[in-house]
Amino acid sequence: MEVEEVVRLPRLSRVAVCGGTHGNELSGVYLVRELLKEQKKEEGEPMSVLMVLSNPRAMLQCHRYVDTDLNRCFTHAILNGPLSDMAPYEMIRSQELNAMLGPKGSPDAADFVCDLHNTTANMGLCLIAYSDCDWICLHIFKYLQRQMPDIPVRYIHFDVSHKESYSLDSVGKHGFAIEIGPQPHGVVRSNVYTAMKLGVQHTLDWIRFFNSGASFEGGFVEVFTMVKHIDYPRDKETRHITAAIHPQLQDRDFCLLHPEDPLFQTFSGETLRYKETEPLYPFFINECAYYEKNIALSLARKKLVMIPAIQVQTDQEQQANEKGFTSEEEE
Repeated sequence: MEVEEVVRLPRLSRVAVCGGTHGNELSGVYLVRELLKEQKKEEGEPMSVLMVLSNPRAMLQCHRYVDTDLNRCFTHAILNGPLSDMAPYEMIRSQELNAMLGPKGSPDAADFVCDLHNTTANMGLCLIAYSDCDWICLHIFKYLQRQMPDIPVRYIHFDVSHKESYSLDSVGKHGFAIEIGPQPHGVVRSNVYTAMKLGVQHTLDWIRFFNSGASFEGGFVEVFTMVKHIDYPRDKETRHITAAIHPQLQDRDFCLLHPEDPLFQTFSGETLRYKETEPLYPFFINECAYYEKNIALSLARKKLVMIPAIQVQTDQEQQANEKGFTSEEEE
């Protein structure tokens, strides 16, 4: 019988959990506040967990952002570019967070960053990441699925380069956003808050198990890779939208959308159908915050990804890994 090869990965010693990146997504705001009250570093625990309230000014106003979307401000260009005192608040704040949790792409960056979000779409609990081969993130995903069988847990992959990755979680060596819905913005729902709290607790538990030397078996996981966004139909002159999500599609995130399925219903009552040739999986259907981004829904392709067995590196392996690390900033 062939023995499964175990991939050894560096210890996750520095971890950050962030909430309030969007100031009106309240599950993360209240959860991080609660975790800050409860936080007591266990004596001898080799893992440091930093709780961060990412966008305090937007939180005070209970708005998504003050000047611009903070969760689009973590590209290489913005983080490393000069900023004046007149720059948008969120651009300034992104550089402050990069100094706290990064620098992005460097050996000093946090080992793992978890950023907490809510969506108005009926998406359950999703992990959103920029890699479909980050074994740490995919093993955490597999663990959450097992620990939270009553909640749909999915993994969404945005195929964007590291320099162009734009969200807060990209500052860490590993990381993802936890996106949970449906929940209206500016509102906290107990069931959604509880699901987020469980997701964070299980994520931190997995990291502790990993750091303690536990081995994790490989296997297959489902990954949804984002293919494209679809905008609402619009008036050619005014650019006002002329249709809403069709009732037969509304709230059916991750239900396969086939060619000729109803997509939109115009305000005059006409049904507009999905005209692509490939069936794809819709998500972020009718997300409130995406009206300004001209996104009615996103479409993904589903695939199976084989993840290997993993285990933490020994101290000797870790030291060799640190010596051989070349930061992306230097390349």
